[in-house]
Amino acid sequence: MRIANPFPPSSSLSQCKQKPCLLLTNSSSKKTLILWVDSVGTISASLVTYAAIQALQPDLIINAGTAGGFKVKGACISDVFLVSDVAFHDRRIPIPVFDLYGVGLRQCFSTPNLLKELNLKAGKLSTGDSLDMSPQDEASIVANDATVKDMEGAAVAYVADLLKVPAIFIKAVTDIVDGDKPTAEEFLQNLAAVTAALDQAVAQVVDFISGKCLSEL
Repeated sequence: MRIANPFPPSSSLSQCKQKPCLLLTNSSSKKTLILWVDSVGTISASLVTYAAIQALQPDLIINAGTAGGFKVKGACISDVFLVSDVAFHDRRIPIPVFDLYGVGLRQCFSTPNLLKELNLKAGKLSTGDSLDMSPQDEASIVANDATVKDMEGAAVAYVADLLKVPAIFIKAVTDIVDGDKPTAEEFLQNLAAVTAALDQAVAQVVDFISGKCLSEL
């Protein structure tokens, strides 16, 4: 099965608020485009992913969003990463076997041709439910070998894996977690410019995958 381009030319989006997400719909073409926009954190991300899969039966999930980056791993502001692996860093269960469940390490759907064609950076993603980073979180993030951290990715990956839907993750860096500036201040300072870069990257990703089989990605 080939992936259809969901973005028709001259599309016009309208909003429809429906808990737990915001639906953006486009009816300017024969097909209706639906973008599911979640809130912040793993709970809403899980709910939206499950609801979207049940409603749309997608061939592929693209989770796009902002993230904090680590300069020690080579991340810079506005870098856009195609994620290779995802894991949690704040689900600490110090019991054998349960500890691995808590981390929830998963490989993302492999897209080597996409990575090469768009010249994106590659890195691992670590997910938690707080913007800041406690010493315990930091230790887990280091153990996860993460280049970027967010508040949704691993939850999306969990549901996608549960329902056997391939997923890819596009993350743009708004703040440097191991830098000198306060995280919240740097995040807000860069949010507009970084989301613009993310928007451009996602459009390129959609253009690339349109009409291709999953095996061609």
